[in-house]
Amino acid sequence: MESLNLALEDIITECGGFGRFQYIVIGVAFLVKVSCAWSVLMMQFAGASPEWWCMWNTNTSHGYTGNESLQTLEVCKAPNNESLSGMCPSFSFSSGINTIVNEWELVCDKDWVSSTITTIQMAGMLVSGLLSGHLSDTFGRKLNFFLSLAFMMVGNFIAAVSVSWQMFAVVRFVIGFGAGQFLATLYIYMIEFIPKRHRSMIAALPTFPIFAALLALVSYLLKDWRHLHYLTAAITLPSFLGLFVIPESFRWLASRFKIKKAEKVVRKIADMNGRPCPDMDRIRLALSTKNRLKERKYSIIDIFREKYLLKRTLLLWFCWISCGFSYYGLAFGVGQLSGSLYINMFFLSAVEVPGTFSTWCLTNQFGRRWTALVLLLLSGVAGVATGTFQNLDPESLPHHATIVTILAITAKLAISAAWTSVITITTELYPTVIRNISYGFFSAVSRVGAMVAPQIIFLSKTVPGLLYFVIGGTLLLSGIFVFLLPETKGRALEDHVKVEDSAEQMNLVENDSEKKTQLTESF
Repeated sequence: MESLNLALEDIITECGGFGRFQYIVIGVAFLVKVSCAWSVLMMQFAGASPEWWCMWNTNTSHGYTGNESLQTLEVCKAPNNESLSGMCPSFSFSSGINTIVNEWELVCDKDWVSSTITTIQMAGMLVSGLLSGHLSDTFGRKLNFFLSLAFMMVGNFIAAVSVSWQMFAVVRFVIGFGAGQFLATLYIYMIEFIPKRHRSMIAALPTFPIFAALLALVSYLLKDWRHLHYLTAAITLPSFLGLFVIPESFRWLASRFKIKKAEKVVRKIADMNGRPCPDMDRIRLALSTKNRLKERKYSIIDIFREKYLLKRTLLLWFCWISCGFSYYGLAFGVGQLSGSLYINMFFLSAVEVPGTFSTWCLTNQFGRRWTALVLLLLSGVAGVATGTFQNLDPESLPHHATIVTILAITAKLAISAAWTSVITITTELYPTVIRNISYGFFSAVSRVGAMVAPQIIFLSKTVPGLLYFVIGGTLLLSGIFVFLLPETKGRALEDHVKVEDSAEQMNLVENDSEKKTQLTESF
Protein backbone atom coordinates (compact mmCIF):
# COMPACT_ATOMS: atom_id res chain seq x y z
CA MET A 1 0.00 0.00 0.00
CA GLU A 2 2.74 2.40 0.98
CA SER A 3 4.81 2.05 -2.20
CA LEU A 4 2.27 3.89 -4.35
CA ASN A 5 1.89 6.68 -1.78
CA LEU A 6 5.64 7.21 -1.61
CA ALA A 7 6.03 6.97 -5.39
CA LEU A 8 3.46 9.76 -5.92
CA GLU A 9 5.10 11.89 -3.23
CA ASP A 10 8.47 11.41 -4.96
CA ILE A 11 6.97 12.44 -8.30
CA ILE A 12 6.08 15.85 -6.82
CA THR A 13 9.62 16.25 -5.46
CA GLU A 14 11.22 15.20 -8.76
CA CYS A 15 9.03 17.74 -10.58
CA GLY A 16 10.59 20.53 -8.52
CA GLY A 17 8.63 20.33 -5.28
CA PHE A 18 7.03 23.69 -4.60
CA GLY A 19 7.99 25.47 -7.80
CA ARG A 20 6.65 27.83 -10.42
CA PHE A 21 3.76 25.54 -11.38
CA GLN A 22 2.54 25.33 -7.79
CA TYR A 23 2.70 29.10 -7.35
CA ILE A 24 0.70 29.72 -10.53
CA VAL A 25 -1.97 27.10 -9.89
CA ILE A 26 -2.48 28.05 -6.25
CA GLY A 27 -2.50 31.74 -7.11
CA VAL A 28 -5.23 31.28 -9.71
CA ALA A 29 -7.26 28.94 -7.51
CA PHE A 30 -7.23 31.17 -4.47
CA LEU A 31 -7.88 34.40 -6.35
CA VAL A 32 -11.23 32.99 -7.44
CA LYS A 33 -12.03 32.46 -3.77
CA VAL A 34 -13.24 36.07 -3.61
CA SER A 35 -16.51 35.10 -5.31
CA CYS A 36 -16.99 32.22 -2.86
CA ALA A 37 -16.30 34.37 0.21
CA TRP A 38 -18.72 37.06 -0.92
CA SER A 39 -21.36 34.51 -1.93
CA VAL A 40 -21.24 32.72 1.43
CA LEU A 41 -21.15 35.82 3.63
CA MET A 42 -23.45 38.05 1.56
CA MET A 43 -26.26 37.68 4.10
CA GLN A 44 -24.11 39.48 6.70
CA PHE A 45 -25.08 42.64 4.83
CA ALA A 46 -28.09 41.62 2.73
CA GLY A 47 -29.90 40.21 5.77
CA ALA A 48 -29.04 43.08 8.11
CA SER A 49 -31.94 45.10 9.50
CA PRO A 50 -31.74 48.89 9.04
CA GLU A 51 -33.21 51.11 11.71
CA TRP A 52 -36.97 51.26 11.20
CA TRP A 53 -40.09 52.94 12.56
CA CYS A 54 -43.70 51.89 12.63
CA MET A 55 -46.01 54.42 10.99
CA TRP A 56 -49.45 54.39 12.65
CA ASN A 57 -52.88 55.27 11.31
CA THR A 58 -55.22 57.27 13.55
CA ASN A 59 -58.99 57.22 13.97
CA THR A 60 -59.25 60.93 13.23
CA SER A 61 -60.75 62.38 10.07
CA HIS A 62 -57.28 63.34 8.91
CA GLY A 63 -56.54 59.65 8.26
CA TYR A 64 -52.87 58.69 8.01
CA THR A 65 -50.42 61.14 9.52
CA GLY A 66 -46.67 61.20 9.64
CA ASN A 67 -46.42 63.18 12.87
CA GLU A 68 -43.43 62.18 14.98
CA SER A 69 -45.71 61.30 17.90
CA LEU A 70 -47.25 58.54 15.74
CA GLN A 71 -43.92 56.88 14.90
CA THR A 72 -42.53 54.16 17.16
CA LEU A 73 -38.95 52.92 16.87
CA GLU A 74 -38.89 49.19 16.02
CA VAL A 75 -42.14 48.46 17.88
CA CYS A 76 -44.71 46.21 16.21
CA LYS A 77 -47.66 46.41 18.59
CA ALA A 78 -49.71 49.54 19.07
CA PRO A 79 -48.66 51.71 22.02
CA ASN A 80 -51.11 52.65 24.77
CA ASN A 81 -53.16 55.07 22.76
CA GLU A 82 -56.95 55.04 22.31
CA SER A 83 -56.68 56.03 18.66
CA LEU A 84 -54.28 53.16 17.80
CA SER A 85 -54.82 49.40 17.78
CA GLY A 86 -53.51 46.16 16.31
CA MET A 87 -50.18 45.53 14.59
CA CYS A 88 -48.08 48.05 12.70
CA PRO A 89 -49.77 48.88 9.35
CA SER A 90 -46.73 50.34 7.56
CA PHE A 91 -43.03 50.93 8.04
CA SER A 92 -40.39 53.54 7.42
CA PHE A 93 -36.73 52.50 7.11
CA SER A 94 -33.45 54.33 7.42
CA SER A 95 -32.33 55.54 4.01
CA GLY A 96 -28.63 54.85 4.59
CA ILE A 97 -28.73 51.17 3.68
CA ASN A 98 -30.69 48.96 1.28
CA THR A 99 -31.05 45.31 2.31
CA ILE A 100 -33.68 42.64 1.73
CA VAL A 101 -35.23 43.63 5.08
CA ASN A 102 -36.36 47.05 3.92
CA GLU A 103 -36.80 45.81 0.32
CA TRP A 104 -39.59 43.44 1.36
CA GLU A 105 -40.38 44.79 4.88
CA LEU A 106 -39.08 41.72 6.71
CA VAL A 107 -39.87 42.91 10.23
CA CYS A 108 -42.48 42.13 12.87
CA ASP A 109 -44.44 39.09 11.61
CA LYS A 110 -41.79 38.55 8.89
CA ASP A 111 -38.68 38.97 11.05
CA TRP A 112 -37.97 35.22 10.73
CA VAL A 113 -37.50 35.39 6.96
CA SER A 114 -33.95 36.75 6.87
CA SER A 115 -32.51 34.08 9.16
CA THR A 116 -34.47 31.39 7.32
CA ILE A 117 -33.02 32.48 3.96
CA THR A 118 -29.54 32.09 5.47
CA THR A 119 -30.49 28.60 6.65
CA ILE A 120 -31.74 27.77 3.14
CA GLN A 121 -28.41 28.92 1.70
CA MET A 122 -26.59 26.62 4.12
CA ALA A 123 -28.89 23.78 3.08
CA GLY A 124 -27.62 24.28 -0.46
CA MET A 125 -24.07 24.01 0.82
CA LEU A 126 -24.99 20.81 2.67
CA VAL A 127 -26.48 19.14 -0.41
CA SER A 128 -23.53 20.09 -2.62
CA GLY A 129 -21.08 18.85 -0.01
CA LEU A 130 -22.64 15.41 -0.16
CA LEU A 131 -22.81 15.33 -3.96
CA SER A 132 -19.59 17.07 -4.92
CA GLY A 133 -17.37 14.57 -3.13
CA HIS A 134 -18.80 11.74 -5.24
CA LEU A 135 -18.67 13.83 -8.42
CA SER A 136 -15.09 14.88 -7.79
CA ASP A 137 -13.84 11.39 -6.97
CA THR A 138 -15.75 9.93 -9.94
CA PHE A 139 -15.32 12.54 -12.68
CA GLY A 140 -12.27 14.43 -11.45
CA ARG A 141 -11.42 17.53 -9.45
CA LYS A 142 -11.29 19.99 -12.35
CA LEU A 143 -14.84 19.53 -13.66
CA ASN A 144 -16.33 19.90 -10.20
CA PHE A 145 -14.21 22.97 -9.43
CA PHE A 146 -15.29 25.01 -12.45
CA LEU A 147 -18.89 23.82 -12.29
CA SER A 148 -19.08 25.37 -8.82
CA LEU A 149 -17.97 28.73 -10.24
CA ALA A 150 -20.77 28.56 -12.81
CA PHE A 151 -23.39 28.02 -10.10
CA MET A 152 -22.10 31.00 -8.10
CA MET A 153 -21.88 33.35 -11.08
CA VAL A 154 -25.35 32.59 -12.47
CA GLY A 155 -26.89 32.44 -8.99
CA ASN A 156 -25.59 35.87 -7.96
CA PHE A 157 -26.85 37.46 -11.17
CA ILE A 158 -30.36 36.02 -10.76
CA ALA A 159 -30.36 36.98 -7.06
CA ALA A 160 -29.75 40.60 -8.04
CA VAL A 161 -32.96 40.69 -10.08
CA SER A 162 -35.16 38.86 -7.55
CA VAL A 163 -38.69 40.24 -7.32
CA SER A 164 -39.70 38.62 -4.02
CA TRP A 165 -38.06 37.18 -0.94
CA GLN A 166 -39.35 33.73 -1.94
CA MET A 167 -37.50 33.93 -5.26
CA PHE A 168 -34.44 35.26 -3.48
CA ALA A 169 -34.52 32.32 -1.04
CA VAL A 170 -34.54 29.80 -3.89
CA VAL A 171 -31.61 31.51 -5.60
CA ARG A 172 -29.67 31.64 -2.31
CA PHE A 173 -29.98 27.84 -2.24
CA VAL A 174 -28.36 27.69 -5.70
CA ILE A 175 -25.60 30.06 -4.60
CA GLY A 176 -25.06 27.97 -1.48
CA PHE A 177 -24.88 24.84 -3.63
CA GLY A 178 -22.13 26.36 -5.76
CA ALA A 179 -20.20 27.71 -2.78
CA GLY A 180 -20.38 24.37 -0.98
CA GLN A 181 -19.23 22.59 -4.10
CA PHE A 182 -16.30 25.01 -4.40
CA LEU A 183 -15.21 24.64 -0.77
CA ALA A 184 -15.55 20.84 -0.89
CA THR A 185 -13.27 20.63 -3.93
CA LEU A 186 -10.74 23.47 -3.72
CA TYR A 187 -8.49 22.30 -0.89
CA ILE A 188 -8.34 18.67 -2.05
CA TYR A 189 -7.60 19.84 -5.58
CA MET A 190 -4.70 21.96 -4.40
CA ILE A 191 -2.94 19.66 -1.93
CA GLU A 192 -2.65 16.87 -4.50
CA PHE A 193 -0.15 19.08 -6.35
CA ILE A 194 1.74 20.04 -3.17
CA PRO A 195 4.62 18.31 -1.29
CA LYS A 196 3.58 17.15 2.19
CA ARG A 197 5.84 19.71 3.86
CA HIS A 198 3.76 22.57 2.41
CA ARG A 199 0.23 21.18 2.71
CA SER A 200 -0.59 22.90 5.98
CA MET A 201 0.46 26.19 4.37
CA ILE A 202 -2.29 25.84 1.74
CA ALA A 203 -4.97 25.57 4.40
CA ALA A 204 -3.38 28.42 6.35
CA LEU A 205 -3.34 30.96 3.51
CA PRO A 206 -5.88 33.53 4.79
CA THR A 207 -7.55 34.26 1.45
CA PHE A 208 -11.12 33.69 2.64
CA PRO A 209 -10.91 36.13 5.60
CA ILE A 210 -9.09 38.71 3.47
CA PHE A 211 -11.88 38.68 0.90
CA ALA A 212 -14.49 38.58 3.69
CA ALA A 213 -12.96 41.73 5.20
CA LEU A 214 -13.00 43.29 1.72
CA LEU A 215 -16.74 42.56 1.56
CA ALA A 216 -17.22 44.86 4.56
CA LEU A 217 -15.49 47.69 2.67
CA VAL A 218 -17.43 47.07 -0.55
CA SER A 219 -20.70 46.90 1.41
CA TYR A 220 -19.90 50.24 3.01
CA LEU A 221 -19.27 51.80 -0.41
CA LEU A 222 -22.25 50.31 -2.26
CA LYS A 223 -24.79 50.00 0.57
CA ASP A 224 -27.12 48.06 -1.72
CA TRP A 225 -27.68 44.29 -1.74
CA ARG A 226 -28.54 44.16 -5.45
CA HIS A 227 -25.35 45.94 -6.45
CA LEU A 228 -23.30 43.55 -4.31
CA HIS A 229 -24.79 40.56 -6.13
CA TYR A 230 -24.12 42.10 -9.54
CA LEU A 231 -20.51 42.77 -8.57
CA THR A 232 -19.99 39.24 -7.23
CA ALA A 233 -21.32 37.75 -10.48
CA ALA A 234 -19.06 40.01 -12.52
CA ILE A 235 -15.84 39.17 -10.68
CA THR A 236 -16.55 35.43 -11.01
CA LEU A 237 -16.54 35.51 -14.82
CA PRO A 238 -12.73 35.95 -15.31
CA SER A 239 -12.17 32.93 -13.08
CA PHE A 240 -13.00 30.63 -15.98
CA LEU A 241 -9.64 31.54 -17.56
CA GLY A 242 -8.26 29.07 -15.04
CA LEU A 243 -9.59 26.30 -17.28
CA PHE A 244 -6.50 26.82 -19.42
CA VAL A 245 -4.09 26.91 -16.48
CA ILE A 246 -5.08 24.30 -13.91
CA PRO A 247 -4.84 20.65 -15.08
CA GLU A 248 -6.57 17.63 -13.60
CA SER A 249 -4.98 16.19 -10.45
CA PHE A 250 -2.36 13.64 -11.50
CA ARG A 251 -2.88 11.81 -8.21
CA TRP A 252 -6.56 11.36 -9.02
CA LEU A 253 -5.69 10.22 -12.54
CA ALA A 254 -3.16 7.72 -11.20
CA SER A 255 -5.56 6.43 -8.54
CA ARG A 256 -8.07 5.82 -11.35
CA PHE A 257 -5.42 3.99 -13.42
CA LYS A 258 -5.38 6.71 -16.10
CA ILE A 259 -1.62 6.51 -16.30
CA LYS A 260 -1.13 8.16 -19.71
CA LYS A 261 -3.17 11.23 -18.73
CA ALA A 262 -1.36 11.37 -15.39
CA GLU A 263 1.98 11.31 -17.20
CA LYS A 264 0.87 14.21 -19.40
CA VAL A 265 0.05 16.30 -16.32
CA VAL A 266 3.34 15.34 -14.65
CA ARG A 267 5.23 16.40 -17.78
CA LYS A 268 3.45 19.78 -17.70
CA ILE A 269 4.38 20.28 -14.05
CA ALA A 270 8.02 19.35 -14.69
CA ASP A 271 8.25 21.64 -17.74
CA MET A 272 6.84 24.64 -15.86
CA ASN A 273 9.22 24.00 -12.96
CA GLY A 274 12.20 23.63 -15.30
CA ARG A 275 12.78 19.96 -14.46
CA PRO A 276 13.00 16.84 -16.62
CA CYS A 277 9.92 14.61 -16.60
CA PRO A 278 10.26 11.93 -13.89
CA ASP A 279 10.24 8.26 -14.77
CA MET A 280 6.67 7.01 -14.44
CA ASP A 281 7.68 3.33 -14.31
CA ARG A 282 7.55 3.47 -10.50
CA ILE A 283 3.91 4.48 -10.69
CA ARG A 284 3.14 1.70 -13.16
CA LEU A 285 4.84 -0.83 -10.95
CA ALA A 286 3.05 0.39 -7.83
CA LEU A 287 -0.31 0.34 -9.62
CA SER A 288 0.29 -3.20 -10.82
CA THR A 289 -0.23 -4.37 -7.23
CA LYS A 290 -3.58 -2.54 -7.05
CA ASN A 291 -5.25 -4.20 -10.02
CA ARG A 292 -8.35 -5.33 -8.13
CA LEU A 293 -9.13 -1.70 -7.31
CA LYS A 294 -9.32 -0.71 -10.94
CA GLU A 295 -12.99 -1.50 -11.29
CA ARG A 296 -13.85 -0.47 -7.74
CA LYS A 297 -16.40 2.32 -7.36
CA TYR A 298 -16.20 4.18 -4.07
CA SER A 299 -19.03 5.80 -2.19
CA ILE A 300 -19.67 7.54 1.10
CA ILE A 301 -20.11 4.11 2.71
CA ASP A 302 -16.36 3.56 2.35
CA ILE A 303 -15.52 6.21 4.92
CA PHE A 304 -17.31 4.02 7.48
CA ARG A 305 -16.41 0.56 6.16
CA GLU A 306 -13.05 -0.06 7.88
CA LYS A 307 -12.78 0.25 11.66
CA TYR A 308 -9.95 2.76 11.59
CA LEU A 309 -11.90 4.97 9.16
CA LEU A 310 -15.12 4.59 11.16
CA LYS A 311 -13.41 5.91 14.31
CA ARG A 312 -11.93 8.89 12.45
CA THR A 313 -15.25 9.70 10.77
CA LEU A 314 -17.30 9.65 13.97
CA LEU A 315 -14.84 11.87 15.85
CA LEU A 316 -14.50 14.34 12.99
CA TRP A 317 -18.27 14.37 12.43
CA PHE A 318 -18.90 16.25 15.67
CA CYS A 319 -15.85 18.51 15.23
CA TRP A 320 -17.02 19.69 11.81
CA ILE A 321 -20.59 20.31 12.99
CA SER A 322 -19.38 22.43 15.91
CA CYS A 323 -16.88 24.32 13.72
CA GLY A 324 -19.56 25.08 11.11
CA PHE A 325 -22.06 26.19 13.74
CA SER A 326 -19.54 28.34 15.61
CA TYR A 327 -17.91 29.99 12.60
CA TYR A 328 -21.13 30.98 10.85
CA GLY A 329 -22.89 31.74 14.13
CA LEU A 330 -20.21 34.32 14.90
CA ALA A 331 -20.19 35.60 11.30
CA PHE A 332 -23.95 36.02 10.84
CA GLY A 333 -24.45 37.10 14.46
CA VAL A 334 -22.50 40.30 13.76
CA GLY A 335 -25.76 42.28 13.76
CA GLN A 336 -26.25 41.54 17.47
CA LEU A 337 -23.00 43.29 18.40
CA SER A 338 -23.03 46.97 19.26
CA GLY A 339 -21.38 49.55 17.03
CA SER A 340 -21.09 49.92 13.27
CA LEU A 341 -22.18 46.95 11.15
CA TYR A 342 -19.36 47.57 8.67
CA ILE A 343 -16.63 47.88 11.30
CA ASN A 344 -17.79 44.73 13.07
CA MET A 345 -17.95 42.85 9.75
CA PHE A 346 -14.42 43.99 8.97
CA PHE A 347 -12.85 43.10 12.30
CA LEU A 348 -14.63 39.74 12.62
CA SER A 349 -13.12 38.81 9.24
CA ALA A 350 -9.77 40.59 9.45
CA VAL A 351 -8.94 38.94 12.76
CA GLU A 352 -9.00 35.58 10.95
CA VAL A 353 -5.98 36.57 8.83
CA PRO A 354 -3.31 36.23 11.55
CA GLY A 355 -5.25 33.42 13.20
CA THR A 356 -5.52 31.31 10.05
CA PHE A 357 -1.98 32.04 8.86
CA SER A 358 -0.52 31.12 12.26
CA THR A 359 -1.74 27.55 11.82
CA TRP A 360 0.92 27.03 9.14
CA CYS A 361 3.68 27.45 11.72
CA LEU A 362 1.78 25.86 14.58
CA THR A 363 0.78 22.67 12.75
CA ASN A 364 4.31 22.16 11.43
CA GLN A 365 5.90 22.90 14.80
CA PHE A 366 3.53 21.19 17.24
CA GLY A 367 1.53 18.90 14.94
CA ARG A 368 -2.01 19.01 13.60
CA ARG A 369 -3.68 17.40 16.60
CA TRP A 370 -2.19 19.57 19.39
CA THR A 371 -2.76 22.76 17.41
CA ALA A 372 -6.42 21.93 16.81
CA LEU A 373 -6.90 20.93 20.47
CA VAL A 374 -5.54 24.17 21.94
CA LEU A 375 -7.39 26.40 19.46
CA LEU A 376 -10.71 24.61 19.97
CA LEU A 377 -10.40 24.96 23.75
CA LEU A 378 -9.48 28.65 23.42
CA SER A 379 -12.45 29.42 21.17
CA GLY A 380 -14.75 27.43 23.48
CA VAL A 381 -13.67 29.39 26.55
CA ALA A 382 -14.03 32.70 24.66
CA GLY A 383 -17.55 31.69 23.56
CA VAL A 384 -18.68 30.88 27.10
CA ALA A 385 -17.16 34.14 28.36
CA THR A 386 -19.01 36.12 25.66
CA GLY A 387 -22.34 34.59 26.62
CA THR A 388 -21.67 35.23 30.32
CA PHE A 389 -20.90 38.91 29.77
CA GLN A 390 -23.98 39.33 27.58
CA ASN A 391 -26.09 38.36 30.60
CA LEU A 392 -24.44 40.92 32.91
CA ASP A 393 -26.06 44.30 33.52
CA PRO A 394 -24.46 46.76 31.06
CA GLU A 395 -24.90 49.67 33.47
CA SER A 396 -23.01 47.92 36.26
CA LEU A 397 -19.99 47.10 34.09
CA PRO A 398 -17.94 49.83 32.40
CA HIS A 399 -17.27 49.25 28.68
CA HIS A 400 -19.65 46.30 28.66
CA ALA A 401 -20.34 46.43 24.92
CA THR A 402 -16.64 46.71 24.09
CA ILE A 403 -15.77 43.68 26.23
CA VAL A 404 -18.49 41.58 24.58
CA THR A 405 -17.25 42.56 21.12
CA ILE A 406 -13.61 41.79 21.98
CA LEU A 407 -14.53 38.37 23.38
CA ALA A 408 -16.59 37.58 20.28
CA ILE A 409 -13.68 38.60 18.04
CA THR A 410 -11.33 36.40 20.11
CA ALA A 411 -13.69 33.45 19.65
CA LYS A 412 -13.82 34.12 15.89
CA LEU A 413 -10.02 34.29 15.65
CA ALA A 414 -9.59 30.99 17.48
CA ILE A 415 -12.35 29.08 15.68
CA SER A 416 -11.13 30.12 12.23
CA ALA A 417 -7.63 28.88 13.07
CA ALA A 418 -9.00 25.74 14.74
CA TRP A 419 -11.14 24.88 11.72
CA THR A 420 -8.12 25.30 9.46
CA SER A 421 -6.22 22.78 11.59
CA VAL A 422 -9.18 20.38 11.49
CA ILE A 423 -9.31 20.71 7.68
CA THR A 424 -5.61 19.86 7.43
CA ILE A 425 -5.83 16.77 9.61
CA THR A 426 -9.03 15.61 7.89
CA THR A 427 -7.60 15.68 4.37
CA GLU A 428 -4.48 13.85 5.51
CA LEU A 429 -6.39 11.08 7.28
CA TYR A 430 -8.24 9.75 4.21
CA PRO A 431 -6.77 8.04 1.11
CA THR A 432 -6.92 9.62 -2.35
CA VAL A 433 -9.66 7.34 -3.70
CA ILE A 434 -12.10 8.61 -1.04
CA ARG A 435 -10.43 11.87 -0.02
CA ASN A 436 -12.87 14.13 -1.84
CA ILE A 437 -15.82 11.96 -0.80
CA SER A 438 -14.78 12.26 2.85
CA TYR A 439 -14.02 15.98 2.58
CA GLY A 440 -17.32 16.59 0.81
CA PHE A 441 -19.12 14.63 3.52
CA PHE A 442 -17.56 16.68 6.32
CA SER A 443 -18.13 19.90 4.41
CA ALA A 444 -21.80 18.91 4.21
CA VAL A 445 -21.84 17.94 7.89
CA SER A 446 -20.51 21.37 8.86
CA ARG A 447 -23.47 22.95 7.03
CA VAL A 448 -25.81 21.22 9.47
CA GLY A 449 -24.28 23.40 12.15
CA ALA A 450 -24.35 26.38 9.80
CA MET A 451 -28.07 25.80 9.11
CA VAL A 452 -28.86 25.75 12.82
CA ALA A 453 -26.76 28.86 13.58
CA PRO A 454 -29.16 31.47 12.04
CA GLN A 455 -32.05 30.02 14.02
CA ILE A 456 -30.08 30.19 17.27
CA ILE A 457 -29.14 33.77 16.38
CA PHE A 458 -32.84 34.52 15.97
CA LEU A 459 -33.62 32.94 19.38
CA SER A 460 -30.76 34.89 20.96
CA LYS A 461 -32.80 38.06 20.49
CA THR A 462 -34.99 36.87 23.36
CA VAL A 463 -32.48 34.62 25.19
CA PRO A 464 -29.29 36.68 25.66
CA GLY A 465 -26.05 34.72 25.33
CA LEU A 466 -27.68 31.55 23.96
CA LEU A 467 -25.62 31.59 20.76
CA TYR A 468 -22.31 31.92 22.58
CA PHE A 469 -23.09 29.33 25.24
CA VAL A 470 -23.87 26.75 22.56
CA ILE A 471 -20.71 27.72 20.68
CA GLY A 472 -18.58 27.36 23.80
CA GLY A 473 -20.00 24.00 24.84
CA THR A 474 -19.69 22.32 21.45
CA LEU A 475 -16.15 23.57 20.86
CA LEU A 476 -14.89 22.41 24.25
CA LEU A 477 -16.23 18.92 23.52
CA SER A 478 -14.69 19.01 20.03
CA GLY A 479 -11.29 19.67 21.57
CA ILE A 480 -11.52 16.35 23.43
CA PHE A 481 -12.59 14.50 20.28
CA VAL A 482 -9.81 15.86 18.07
CA PHE A 483 -7.21 14.74 20.61
CA LEU A 484 -8.33 11.13 20.03
CA LEU A 485 -7.34 11.32 16.34
CA PRO A 486 -3.91 10.14 15.06
CA GLU A 487 -1.25 12.73 14.25
CA THR A 488 -0.63 13.24 10.50
CA LYS A 489 2.34 15.61 10.56
CA GLY A 490 5.04 14.45 8.14
CA ARG A 491 3.07 11.44 6.88
CA ALA A 492 2.76 10.61 3.20
CA LEU A 493 -0.78 10.78 1.83
CA GLU A 494 -2.42 7.39 1.53
CA ASP A 495 -3.90 6.61 -1.88
CA HIS A 496 -5.96 3.46 -1.31
CA VAL A 497 -8.02 2.13 1.58
CA LYS A 498 -6.23 -0.33 3.87
CA VAL A 499 -8.25 -3.55 4.06
CA GLU A 500 -8.23 -4.74 7.66
CA ASP A 501 -10.02 -8.07 7.13
CA SER A 502 -7.32 -10.78 6.92
CA ALA A 503 -9.32 -13.07 4.60
CA GLU A 504 -9.90 -10.23 2.16
CA GLN A 505 -6.22 -9.30 2.28
CA MET A 506 -5.18 -12.89 1.42
CA ASN A 507 -7.61 -12.92 -1.48
CA LEU A 508 -6.18 -9.62 -2.71
CA VAL A 509 -2.65 -11.02 -2.66
CA GLU A 510 -3.72 -14.07 -4.67
CA ASN A 511 -5.48 -11.93 -7.26
CA ASP A 512 -2.49 -9.60 -7.46
CA SER A 513 -0.06 -12.43 -8.18
CA GLU A 514 -2.29 -13.82 -10.94
CA LYS A 515 -2.99 -10.53 -12.73
CA LYS A 516 0.19 -8.55 -12.16
CA THR A 517 1.80 -9.43 -15.49
CA GLN A 518 -1.36 -8.80 -17.52
CA LEU A 519 -2.02 -5.37 -15.99
CA THR A 520 1.61 -4.27 -16.31
CA GLU A 521 1.51 -5.04 -20.03
CA SER A 522 -1.70 -3.04 -20.43
CA PHE A 523 0.12 0.09 -19.26
